[in-house]
Amino acid sequence: MTILNSETHHKDLQMGPDELDGSLSIHPLNLAVRFLLEVGAMIALGAWGATLADGFLSTVMMLVVPSIGAGLWVTFNVPGDRSRSGGAPVPVPGIVRLGVEAIIFGGAVFALNAVDRPTWALIFAVVTVIHYAMSYERILWLVRR
Repeated sequence: MTILNSETHHKDLQMGPDELDGSLSIHPLNLAVRFLLEVGAMIALGAWGATLADGFLSTVMMLVVPSIGAGLWVTFNVPGDRSRSGGAPVPVPGIVRLGVEAIIFGGAVFALNAVDRPTWALIFAVVTVIHYAMSYERILWLVRR
């Protein structure tokens, strides 16, 4: 898999102005759910990180684990992805971006189970699946990139 690095190459990867218009993928309510999932994932990863050590290191891990997740989330993007503001600090193919999202959201489900919150893990997983079902057009767009 090659990481994209040519700004001129990115021009042909941009979504057209109306490619996803009217799509649930970019509907404000779906984007709000996505934002809440992102925040929830970071909270879950922080809660799990806190269990990895004792004392002061517990606090450090509570901050480090979600920081790593957030770093991955904001760094590896597909140019033109309107659900991600279109910017891409490190442009990657769509399938790589979907992998990053699966790692973060799957990690949140794992983390919630690990901190003995299986009901929250199930709720998080179900909401994530519903969000991605509503975003199927974005997923198809990403897979083509």
